[in-house]
Amino acid sequence: MDITWRNITVKNKLASQQGSLLWIGIALLLAVGAVPGIAQIAGSMSTQSMPGTSNGSVPSTGKSGTGVQGMAPLVLPKDFSQLRIEPGDLLSVNVYDTPELTDAYRVDPDGNLTIPLCGKVKVQGLTAPEAAKLVETTLKDDQILVRPQVNVDVQQYAGEYVTVLGEVANPGRITVIAPTKLSDILAQAGGTTALAGSRIKIRQGADDSAPETEVHYSRTESTRETGNILMRPGDTVIVPRAGIVYVLGAVFRPGGYIMQEDGKLNAAEALAVAGGTLVQAKTSGLRVIRRNPDGTVLDFSLSYDGIAAGTQVPLELQAQDIVYVPMSKLKASLSDATGILSAATSAAIYTAR
Repeated sequence: MDITWRNITVKNKLASQQGSLLWIGIALLLAVGAVPGIAQIAGSMSTQSMPGTSNGSVPSTGKSGTGVQGMAPLVLPKDFSQLRIEPGDLLSVNVYDTPELTDAYRVDPDGNLTIPLCGKVKVQGLTAPEAAKLVETTLKDDQILVRPQVNVDVQQYAGEYVTVLGEVANPGRITVIAPTKLSDILAQAGGTTALAGSRIKIRQGADDSAPETEVHYSRTESTRETGNILMRPGDTVIVPRAGIVYVLGAVFRPGGYIMQEDGKLNAAEALAVAGGTLVQAKTSGLRVIRRNPDGTVLDFSLSYDGIAAGTQVPLELQAQDIVYVPMSKLKASLSDATGILSAATSAAIYTAR
Protein backbone atom coordinates (compact mmCIF):
# COMPACT_ATOMS: atom_id res chain seq x y z
CA MET A 1 0.00 0.00 0.00
CA ASP A 2 2.83 2.40 0.79
CA ILE A 3 4.38 1.84 -2.63
CA THR A 4 1.02 2.39 -4.37
CA TRP A 5 0.34 5.69 -2.57
CA ARG A 6 3.87 6.89 -3.29
CA ASN A 7 3.36 6.12 -7.01
CA ILE A 8 0.09 8.07 -7.03
CA THR A 9 1.74 10.98 -5.23
CA VAL A 10 4.61 11.02 -7.71
CA LYS A 11 2.19 10.92 -10.65
CA ASN A 12 0.20 13.82 -9.23
CA LYS A 13 3.35 15.87 -8.77
CA LEU A 14 4.44 15.09 -12.34
CA ALA A 15 1.00 16.05 -13.70
CA SER A 16 1.09 19.30 -11.73
CA GLN A 17 4.57 20.09 -13.04
CA GLN A 18 3.53 19.26 -16.62
CA GLY A 19 0.49 21.55 -16.29
CA SER A 20 2.70 24.37 -14.98
CA LEU A 21 5.17 23.86 -17.83
CA LEU A 22 2.29 23.90 -20.34
CA TRP A 23 1.02 27.30 -19.10
CA ILE A 24 4.58 28.67 -19.02
CA GLY A 25 5.02 27.56 -22.63
CA ILE A 26 1.75 29.20 -23.67
CA ALA A 27 2.78 32.43 -21.92
CA LEU A 28 6.10 32.43 -23.81
CA LEU A 29 4.35 31.81 -27.12
CA LEU A 30 1.94 34.66 -26.42
CA ALA A 31 4.84 36.96 -25.59
CA VAL A 32 6.55 36.37 -28.96
CA GLY A 33 3.29 36.05 -30.91
CA ALA A 34 4.42 32.72 -32.37
CA VAL A 35 1.12 30.86 -32.37
CA PRO A 36 -1.93 32.73 -33.73
CA GLY A 37 -5.19 31.94 -32.00
CA ILE A 38 -3.61 30.98 -28.66
CA ALA A 39 -4.77 34.27 -27.14
CA GLN A 40 -8.37 33.43 -27.96
CA ILE A 41 -8.05 29.94 -26.52
CA ALA A 42 -6.41 31.16 -23.33
CA GLY A 43 -8.98 33.93 -23.01
CA SER A 44 -11.88 31.52 -23.33
CA MET A 45 -10.33 29.12 -20.79
CA SER A 46 -9.78 31.90 -18.27
CA THR A 47 -13.30 33.24 -18.81
CA GLN A 48 -14.85 29.84 -18.14
CA SER A 49 -12.95 29.62 -14.87
CA MET A 50 -14.13 33.03 -13.62
CA PRO A 51 -16.36 32.83 -10.58
CA GLY A 52 -19.84 34.24 -10.86
CA THR A 53 -20.15 33.63 -14.61
CA SER A 54 -22.16 31.16 -16.61
CA ASN A 55 -21.72 29.83 -20.18
CA GLY A 56 -18.34 31.56 -20.35
CA SER A 57 -19.85 35.05 -20.32
CA VAL A 58 -18.50 37.98 -18.37
CA PRO A 59 -21.08 39.86 -16.32
CA SER A 60 -21.91 43.33 -17.63
CA THR A 61 -20.72 46.29 -15.59
CA GLY A 62 -23.60 48.43 -16.78
CA LYS A 63 -21.14 51.19 -17.83
CA SER A 64 -21.04 50.47 -21.52
CA GLY A 65 -22.81 52.91 -23.81
CA THR A 66 -23.88 50.15 -26.18
CA GLY A 67 -26.36 48.55 -23.80
CA VAL A 68 -26.88 44.90 -22.90
CA GLN A 69 -27.59 42.33 -25.58
CA GLY A 70 -31.29 42.26 -26.35
CA MET A 71 -31.78 45.89 -25.30
CA ALA A 72 -31.87 49.00 -27.45
CA PRO A 73 -28.46 50.68 -27.86
CA LEU A 74 -27.84 53.61 -25.52
CA VAL A 75 -26.55 56.98 -26.69
CA LEU A 76 -24.76 59.03 -24.04
CA PRO A 77 -24.04 62.74 -24.38
CA LYS A 78 -20.48 64.07 -24.24
CA ASP A 79 -20.75 65.72 -20.81
CA PHE A 80 -22.12 62.74 -18.95
CA SER A 81 -21.48 64.30 -15.53
CA GLN A 82 -23.95 67.10 -16.20
CA LEU A 83 -26.96 64.87 -16.83
CA ARG A 84 -30.01 65.90 -14.85
CA ILE A 85 -31.98 63.51 -12.69
CA GLU A 86 -35.41 62.65 -14.06
CA PRO A 87 -38.38 60.63 -12.75
CA GLY A 88 -37.74 56.91 -12.98
CA ASP A 89 -33.98 57.16 -12.42
CA LEU A 90 -32.51 54.76 -9.86
CA LEU A 91 -30.13 56.56 -7.47
CA SER A 92 -27.56 54.98 -5.20
CA VAL A 93 -27.47 57.06 -1.99
CA ASN A 94 -24.51 56.35 0.28
CA VAL A 95 -24.66 58.08 3.70
CA TYR A 96 -21.28 57.77 5.43
CA ASP A 97 -21.31 55.64 8.57
CA THR A 98 -25.11 55.32 8.39
CA PRO A 99 -25.94 51.98 6.74
CA GLU A 100 -29.62 52.24 7.63
CA LEU A 101 -29.97 55.17 5.22
CA THR A 102 -27.62 53.86 2.54
CA ASP A 103 -29.67 52.25 -0.23
CA ALA A 104 -30.85 52.52 -3.83
CA TYR A 105 -33.87 54.77 -4.28
CA ARG A 106 -36.11 55.21 -7.32
CA VAL A 107 -37.15 58.76 -8.24
CA ASP A 108 -40.97 58.87 -8.19
CA PRO A 109 -43.10 60.43 -10.98
CA ASP A 110 -43.08 63.76 -9.10
CA GLY A 111 -39.26 63.84 -9.07
CA ASN A 112 -38.86 63.02 -5.36
CA LEU A 113 -36.70 60.60 -3.41
CA THR A 114 -38.34 59.03 -0.36
CA ILE A 115 -35.58 58.58 2.22
CA PRO A 116 -36.30 57.12 5.69
CA LEU A 117 -36.55 59.69 8.51
CA CYS A 118 -36.35 62.72 6.18
CA GLY A 119 -39.29 61.97 3.88
CA LYS A 120 -39.45 63.26 0.29
CA VAL A 121 -36.53 65.13 -1.25
CA LYS A 122 -37.06 66.90 -4.59
CA VAL A 123 -34.14 65.91 -6.85
CA GLN A 124 -35.61 66.26 -10.33
CA GLY A 125 -33.50 68.51 -12.53
CA LEU A 126 -30.42 68.23 -10.30
CA THR A 127 -27.09 66.62 -11.11
CA ALA A 128 -25.86 63.79 -8.87
CA PRO A 129 -23.49 66.08 -6.85
CA GLU A 130 -26.28 68.64 -6.41
CA ALA A 131 -28.64 65.93 -5.19
CA ALA A 132 -26.01 64.76 -2.68
CA LYS A 133 -25.68 68.30 -1.28
CA LEU A 134 -29.45 68.62 -1.00
CA VAL A 135 -29.74 65.31 0.90
CA GLU A 136 -26.96 66.43 3.25
CA THR A 137 -28.78 69.71 3.90
CA THR A 138 -32.07 67.91 4.53
CA LEU A 139 -30.51 65.45 6.97
CA LYS A 140 -28.84 68.30 8.84
CA ASP A 141 -31.87 70.65 8.89
CA ASP A 142 -34.14 67.87 10.12
CA GLN A 143 -31.59 67.16 12.89
CA ILE A 144 -31.21 63.56 11.80
CA LEU A 145 -27.41 63.77 11.49
CA VAL A 146 -25.02 66.43 12.77
CA ARG A 147 -22.46 66.40 9.93
CA PRO A 148 -23.82 64.13 7.21
CA GLN A 149 -21.62 63.08 4.30
CA VAL A 150 -23.62 61.87 1.34
CA ASN A 151 -22.61 60.54 -2.05
CA VAL A 152 -25.20 60.08 -4.83
CA ASP A 153 -24.62 58.08 -8.01
CA VAL A 154 -27.07 57.37 -10.80
CA GLN A 155 -27.30 53.62 -10.84
CA GLN A 156 -29.78 53.44 -13.71
CA TYR A 157 -31.14 56.11 -16.02
CA ALA A 158 -34.78 55.82 -17.06
CA GLY A 159 -33.87 56.13 -20.73
CA GLU A 160 -36.52 56.70 -23.36
CA TYR A 161 -36.41 56.05 -27.06
CA VAL A 162 -35.93 57.71 -30.41
CA THR A 163 -37.53 55.56 -33.10
CA VAL A 164 -35.62 55.20 -36.38
CA LEU A 165 -37.52 53.82 -39.39
CA GLY A 166 -36.92 53.35 -43.09
CA GLU A 167 -33.69 52.92 -45.00
CA VAL A 168 -31.18 52.42 -42.18
CA ALA A 169 -29.06 49.38 -41.46
CA ASN A 170 -30.71 48.66 -38.08
CA PRO A 171 -34.16 50.22 -37.82
CA GLY A 172 -35.70 50.23 -34.36
CA ARG A 173 -35.52 52.18 -31.11
CA ILE A 174 -32.41 53.96 -29.84
CA THR A 175 -32.29 54.58 -26.09
CA VAL A 176 -31.38 58.18 -25.25
CA ILE A 177 -31.20 59.87 -21.88
CA ALA A 178 -30.60 63.40 -23.12
CA PRO A 179 -31.03 65.41 -26.35
CA THR A 180 -28.78 63.79 -28.95
CA LYS A 181 -27.60 64.91 -32.38
CA LEU A 182 -29.42 63.48 -35.37
CA SER A 183 -26.11 62.42 -36.89
CA ASP A 184 -25.34 60.37 -33.76
CA ILE A 185 -28.77 58.73 -33.89
CA LEU A 186 -28.23 57.73 -37.55
CA ALA A 187 -24.78 56.38 -36.73
CA GLN A 188 -26.20 54.33 -33.84
CA ALA A 189 -28.74 52.86 -36.28
CA GLY A 190 -25.92 51.68 -38.53
CA GLY A 191 -26.15 54.53 -41.04
CA THR A 192 -28.37 54.84 -44.08
CA THR A 193 -28.58 52.15 -46.74
CA ALA A 194 -27.71 52.54 -50.41
CA LEU A 195 -31.41 52.93 -51.18
CA ALA A 196 -31.93 55.90 -48.86
CA GLY A 197 -33.08 59.19 -50.30
CA SER A 198 -31.57 62.61 -49.75
CA ARG A 199 -34.34 63.84 -47.42
CA ILE A 200 -34.96 62.71 -43.84
CA LYS A 201 -38.29 63.20 -42.09
CA ILE A 202 -38.44 64.08 -38.38
CA ARG A 203 -41.52 63.92 -36.18
CA GLN A 204 -41.17 65.61 -32.80
CA GLY A 205 -42.88 63.98 -29.82
CA ALA A 206 -44.84 60.77 -29.48
CA ASP A 207 -47.93 62.09 -31.32
CA ASP A 208 -48.19 60.25 -34.67
CA SER A 209 -50.37 63.05 -36.05
CA ALA A 210 -47.73 65.72 -35.36
CA PRO A 211 -46.40 67.51 -38.46
CA GLU A 212 -43.18 66.22 -40.00
CA THR A 213 -40.18 68.32 -40.95
CA GLU A 214 -37.66 67.40 -43.65
CA VAL A 215 -33.89 67.90 -43.61
CA HIS A 216 -31.32 67.30 -46.31
CA TYR A 217 -28.91 64.42 -45.80
CA SER A 218 -26.02 63.29 -47.95
CA ARG A 219 -23.84 60.22 -47.68
CA THR A 220 -21.13 61.74 -49.88
CA GLU A 221 -21.08 65.33 -48.62
CA SER A 222 -20.67 66.91 -45.21
CA THR A 223 -24.12 67.85 -43.92
CA ARG A 224 -23.95 70.16 -40.92
CA GLU A 225 -27.71 70.27 -40.61
CA THR A 226 -27.91 66.75 -39.18
CA GLY A 227 -25.29 67.67 -36.57
CA ASN A 228 -27.22 70.73 -35.41
CA ILE A 229 -30.59 69.01 -34.98
CA LEU A 230 -31.18 67.52 -31.53
CA MET A 231 -33.43 64.51 -31.12
CA ARG A 232 -35.28 64.09 -27.84
CA PRO A 233 -36.94 61.07 -26.24
CA GLY A 234 -40.17 60.24 -28.06
CA ASP A 235 -39.07 61.65 -31.42
CA THR A 236 -39.20 59.65 -34.66
CA VAL A 237 -36.72 59.64 -37.55
CA ILE A 238 -37.93 58.36 -40.93
CA VAL A 239 -35.46 57.75 -43.75
CA PRO A 240 -37.52 57.29 -46.95
CA ARG A 241 -36.30 55.31 -49.92
CA ALA A 242 -34.94 57.30 -52.83
CA GLY A 243 -37.27 58.00 -55.73
CA ILE A 244 -37.64 55.66 -58.69
CA VAL A 245 -37.08 56.53 -62.35
CA TYR A 246 -38.40 54.21 -65.05
CA VAL A 247 -36.47 53.50 -68.25
CA LEU A 248 -38.63 51.78 -70.87
CA GLY A 249 -38.60 50.92 -74.55
CA ALA A 250 -35.59 50.04 -76.66
CA VAL A 251 -33.00 49.58 -73.89
CA PHE A 252 -31.16 46.46 -72.81
CA ARG A 253 -32.64 46.31 -69.32
CA PRO A 254 -35.95 48.17 -69.06
CA GLY A 255 -37.33 48.70 -65.56
CA GLY A 256 -37.36 51.01 -62.55
CA TYR A 257 -34.13 52.36 -61.05
CA ILE A 258 -33.50 53.84 -57.62
CA MET A 259 -32.26 57.44 -57.75
CA GLN A 260 -29.07 56.90 -55.79
CA GLU A 261 -26.14 59.29 -55.40
CA ASP A 262 -28.15 61.72 -53.27
CA GLY A 263 -31.22 61.44 -55.49
CA LYS A 264 -29.67 63.02 -58.58
CA LEU A 265 -30.05 61.37 -61.98
CA ASN A 266 -30.30 62.79 -65.48
CA ALA A 267 -31.62 61.23 -68.67
CA ALA A 268 -28.20 60.16 -69.96
CA GLU A 269 -27.30 58.50 -66.66
CA ALA A 270 -30.66 56.70 -66.60
CA LEU A 271 -29.99 55.24 -70.04
CA ALA A 272 -26.52 54.16 -68.92
CA VAL A 273 -27.77 52.24 -65.86
CA ALA A 274 -30.37 50.57 -68.11
CA GLY A 275 -27.56 49.15 -70.27
CA GLY A 276 -27.83 51.62 -73.11
CA THR A 277 -30.07 51.65 -76.17
CA LEU A 278 -30.71 48.80 -78.58
CA VAL A 279 -29.60 48.88 -82.21
CA GLN A 280 -33.23 49.24 -83.28
CA ALA A 281 -33.79 52.30 -81.02
CA LYS A 282 -34.83 55.62 -82.46
CA THR A 283 -32.32 57.69 -80.51
CA SER A 284 -33.48 60.96 -81.95
CA GLY A 285 -36.96 60.47 -80.47
CA LEU A 286 -36.06 60.10 -76.78
CA ARG A 287 -38.91 61.18 -74.49
CA VAL A 288 -39.32 61.88 -70.78
CA ILE A 289 -42.83 61.55 -69.35
CA ARG A 290 -43.52 63.37 -66.07
CA ARG A 291 -46.75 63.23 -64.09
CA ASN A 292 -47.41 66.29 -61.94
CA PRO A 293 -49.09 66.08 -58.50
CA ASP A 294 -52.23 67.64 -59.97
CA GLY A 295 -52.56 64.77 -62.46
CA THR A 296 -51.34 66.60 -65.55
CA VAL A 297 -48.70 64.95 -67.72
CA LEU A 298 -45.64 66.63 -69.26
CA ASP A 299 -43.90 65.14 -72.32
CA PHE A 300 -40.29 66.26 -72.96
CA SER A 301 -38.66 65.47 -76.29
CA LEU A 302 -34.92 64.83 -76.23
CA SER A 303 -32.30 63.64 -78.67
CA TYR A 304 -29.85 61.07 -77.42
CA ASP A 305 -27.64 61.84 -80.38
CA GLY A 306 -27.58 65.51 -79.35
CA ILE A 307 -26.74 64.60 -75.75
CA ALA A 308 -23.90 62.34 -76.92
CA ALA A 309 -22.59 65.07 -79.22
CA GLY A 310 -22.73 67.64 -76.43
CA THR A 311 -25.20 69.92 -78.19
CA GLN A 312 -28.04 69.18 -75.78
CA VAL A 313 -27.97 69.17 -71.96
CA PRO A 314 -29.39 65.98 -70.37
CA LEU A 315 -32.65 66.64 -68.54
CA GLU A 316 -32.45 66.31 -64.74
CA LEU A 317 -35.00 63.69 -63.74
CA GLN A 318 -37.46 63.69 -60.87
CA ALA A 319 -38.90 60.75 -58.95
CA GLN A 320 -41.45 58.78 -60.99
CA ASP A 321 -40.21 60.18 -64.31
CA ILE A 322 -40.27 57.80 -67.27
CA VAL A 323 -37.48 57.80 -69.83
CA TYR A 324 -38.82 56.23 -73.00
CA VAL A 325 -36.74 55.15 -75.99
CA PRO A 326 -38.97 54.30 -79.00
CA MET A 327 -38.22 51.71 -81.63
CA SER A 328 -37.91 52.82 -85.21
CA LYS A 329 -41.10 50.91 -85.96
CA LEU A 330 -43.22 50.90 -82.82
CA LYS A 331 -46.82 49.90 -82.50
CA ALA A 332 -49.17 52.84 -82.32
CA SER A 333 -50.70 51.59 -79.05
CA LEU A 334 -47.49 52.41 -77.19
CA SER A 335 -46.67 55.67 -78.93
CA ASP A 336 -48.75 57.94 -76.70
CA ALA A 337 -47.92 59.07 -73.14
CA THR A 338 -50.83 57.14 -71.63
CA GLY A 339 -49.52 53.85 -72.98
CA ILE A 340 -46.04 54.58 -71.67
CA LEU A 341 -47.42 55.35 -68.19
CA SER A 342 -49.28 52.03 -68.21
CA ALA A 343 -46.13 50.12 -69.15
CA ALA A 344 -44.26 51.61 -66.17
CA THR A 345 -46.63 49.98 -63.66
CA SER A 346 -45.38 46.48 -64.53
CA ALA A 347 -41.67 47.32 -64.81
CA ALA A 348 -39.12 45.57 -62.61
CA ILE A 349 -37.22 47.64 -60.04
CA TYR A 350 -33.40 47.72 -60.04
CA THR A 351 -30.72 49.49 -58.06
CA ALA A 352 -28.23 51.53 -60.03
CA ARG A 353 -24.96 49.69 -59.51
